Amino acid sequence: MSPSLRELGSVRSAAVVNAAIRALWEKSGSRLSSADEARYQQLLVEWAAAVAAERTRADEADEEPGAAGTTAGGAPLVSAVLQLPRAA
Repeated sequence: MSPSLRELGSVRSAAVVNAAIRALWEKSGSRLSSADEARYQQLLVEWAAAVAAERTRADEADEEPGAAGTTAGGAPLVSAVLQLPRAA
């Protein structure tokens, strides 16, 4: 089994990966080449790992009263869902 992105220590924040995905789409004019499609798939895997890691950290922080990963009212922070259009 190949190591996960987390095990490799290469998980960037979901927001940073999302920006990279958006930049890839913008650069490609919304039409991904084969190489861009492969990079897009890698970025999606990294984005999913980053979201999972952020949720795990938020869940762990929620175990402590007033911990990071919550809003001022104590509600957990929620990551936005990545939504990008596919080329027709």
